[in-house]
Amino acid sequence: MADPFATRFAAVRARFGPLVWGLDPSGSLLDDWGVGDTPEGLDRFADIVLEAAPDAVGLVKCQAAFYERHGWRGFRTLQRLIADAQSAGLLVIVDAKRGDVGSTNDAYAEAYLGAGAPLAADALTVHPYLGVGAMGSFVSRAHEAGSCVLVVTRSSNPEGRLVQSALDPSGHTVEEGLLLAIGALNATLAPGEIGPVGAVIGPTHIDPPLDLVAPQGLFLAPGVGAQGATPDHVAEVFATCPERVMPSASRSLLGDGPDVGRLRDTAAGLAEEFRHVLRWP
Repeated sequence: MADPFATRFAAVRARFGPLVWGLDPSGSLLDDWGVGDTPEGLDRFADIVLEAAPDAVGLVKCQAAFYERHGWRGFRTLQRLIADAQSAGLLVIVDAKRGDVGSTNDAYAEAYLGAGAPLAADALTVHPYLGVGAMGSFVSRAHEAGSCVLVVTRSSNPEGRLVQSALDPSGHTVEEGLLLAIGALNATLAPGEIGPVGAVIGPTHIDPPLDLVAPQGLFLAPGVGAQGATPDHVAEVFATCPERVMPSASRSLLGDGPDVGRLRDTAAGLAEEFRHVLRWP
């Protein structure tokens, strides 16, 4: 069994900082890079970022939709990118936001997590809105494989607030209830340690504050850069647990492509900024 994701994150964080580089090849980005919005251009994108990311950051995040839009060849590129990034020592988060029930979740989990998964990620984003209990396959496979499930809890988009801030029958908001459920899972699976279930918490929304210590999980913090969040926002939101946050930036870093040196320097610079603002005792 591999070391838990939290252990591996702590190691790359100590070396490179906590920054997650979002590898999101939108059609406009591929055109701007001059590689073309085609499966061949997507492959060229993968080649470039695989050259730039190692030794600049310790984690990358692939938004699956940008690969899926190219059909089977896009899935092939995503599979190669995951495997090659991991071989280069990078942790790979697949941002697929999967989530359903029953055998459908079993199939999603088999695709992205654990032994034999063709798109085996170190961490996977999931939606919880068909019930936390329905995520059992994700959680069990992640726990067995030393991977991580990141539950969308407070997203970076403003439209999500209507659902995420709604009150449940116990008087908790939906996002508070999710954090309580995540904490219960982690207490069972990894008592006294950082568990295999984490949350997606967008730092673009600071209020109301959430208890981010009790869940005993890691946090993916999207929205840095183009969506308006800054390193200082991240430091404020995660002030009680700065060692557990994985801030993510994509467009603001990829804009310096396709030059490998510029991409590497920009990512390394932001990673160093996060190392500074997210120091903990």
